[in-house]
Amino acid sequence: MYEMNSETLDTKFREAVNRINSHEDPFPADTLLKLYAYYKKSTNDYNRPSSGKAIINAFKTNALFQVENITQDQAKQRYIDLANNYLQNKK
Repeated sequence: MYEMNSETLDTKFREAVNRINSHEDPFPADTLLKLYAYYKKSTNDYNRPSSGKAIINAFKTNALFQVENITQDQAKQRYIDLANNYLQNKK
């Protein structure tokens, strides 16, 4: 992994988000939770999870706690890496 400049990182992040959002097959729960947490951290969105089910909110909250000590750029890079790895292995 190499260090990207901020503009390149933002572009790669948006591309990864678009690829994930357009993916039609269901994701494994652990992958989905990681993507969720990295996305929230990347976008500085600290709103509380709003699922209608308490258990889902608990899992999402736990995922957010696990990324609280990484930077916004690190979260973007991890989102990109996870998206790329997951989508490449699904082919």
